[in-house]
Amino acid sequence: MKNDTPRPRTGLPTVNARIFPRGGLDILSREEVARLRDASQGGLHDLLRRCALAVLTTGSTSDDPRAARELYPDFDIQVTQQDRGIRIDLRNAPAIAFVDGQIIRGVAELLAAVVRDLAYTAIEMGPDCHEDLESSPGITDAVFRLLRNARVLEPGDPNLVVCWGGHSISRDEYLYTKEVGYQLGLRGLDICTGCGPGAMKGPMKGATIAHAKQRKRRMRYIGLTEPGIIAAESPNPIVNHLVIMPDIEKRLEGFVRIGHGIIVFPGGVGTAEEILYLLGILLREENAALPYPLIFTGPVAAAPYFEQIDRFIRLTLGDAATERYKIIVNDPVAVAREMEAGIKKVREYRIAQKDSFFFNWALDVPLDFQNPFIPTHEAMAALDLHHGRKPHDMAADLRRAFSGIVAGNVKEEGLRRVEQFGPYEIHGDSDIMQALDAMLRAFVEQRRMKISGEYRPCYRIVA
Repeated sequence: MKNDTPRPRTGLPTVNARIFPRGGLDILSREEVARLRDASQGGLHDLLRRCALAVLTTGSTSDDPRAARELYPDFDIQVTQQDRGIRIDLRNAPAIAFVDGQIIRGVAELLAAVVRDLAYTAIEMGPDCHEDLESSPGITDAVFRLLRNARVLEPGDPNLVVCWGGHSISRDEYLYTKEVGYQLGLRGLDICTGCGPGAMKGPMKGATIAHAKQRKRRMRYIGLTEPGIIAAESPNPIVNHLVIMPDIEKRLEGFVRIGHGIIVFPGGVGTAEEILYLLGILLREENAALPYPLIFTGPVAAAPYFEQIDRFIRLTLGDAATERYKIIVNDPVAVAREMEAGIKKVREYRIAQKDSFFFNWALDVPLDFQNPFIPTHEAMAALDLHHGRKPHDMAADLRRAFSGIVAGNVKEEGLRRVEQFGPYEIHGDSDIMQALDAMLRAFVEQRRMKISGEYRPCYRIVA
């Protein structure tokens, strides 16, 4: 890597650098490289620039997707094909990604993952593949290929725990996620999260100590994100396998396909979206016999949070939905033991069904949960949040409602829509709307919606 230090325009130190990534990036095609360099409407250069800047500011505590670009307005990245492989040129890159003039190795790996995933998506899931993405099996196959290309599908006994939870959580909640991660790590379990701060970082941080104590040599700290999220939630520095999925729906399917069990910590609307996505799938008759350990947990102070979530689920999806999860308060050891026992059942089931350990093919994910939801004001107002629907259908629309609020909170396109047209309107039966409003108000009061700045609601509840 070659570098020099340019004069910063905003007062923050920046670095010019030339990087030659190791690994699979030496086999990018000329077409892939051309798309990464193309700044036209059909090109990927602006998206590459935004995602690259996010990983170069790894560890940032801001959740404003525009903050990094305002701090580093002159940053640019170019990808060049050479005979010996790929060269990445950085101009006015954040100096915090370097030490003594050399890019931090973990940051370089995350940067290479950005280039890899965006290039692969552009070709393998571009316009020529549109027909393949119109069926449920086609979309699942695309998710598989994305994860395989990222090299996160590894043969071996089931041991991957997905941890969901908010990026904006209290100190006590964060320390609790670390302790749970520690207990999981002592039992040889690896961690997958959304890759950001808060409840996405804590379990990984706890697991690193436990893995070191157990002398585990190959640790997996997988972070699954998507372009709209990564700019607002930069990867935490513990992630050693970063995967950028094309949209939130494929990201969610990636979680439930590679995870062998899921732990949910306190969070905001993004966490509620994840819960409703998984419950909506597990409540389908096709998945009734499928073992899938799901645990909600947090410290004592988080008990009211989970009680409210539980009430909302009972109201909207019915009591049967609560049979698919357990709530464990303030007991990391019990959480780890319960998860370990649940994963053993998953292993036995996969063997009996002749299903793979590294990708859950048996899980039925309907097209309604796979098609990307674009949260326009019209689409949000048209969501059917009324009683009388099948639980998985209700879960699908509730998931979309929360997804829209996430977009309005932290995604750049969603922020622009709300700034231009005002808050989203969400309609439904009065008791559902009252429960939804109470839960969202609690998220705001508990500062679960946003880390940086004062929160301005991007939604309006209409009974």
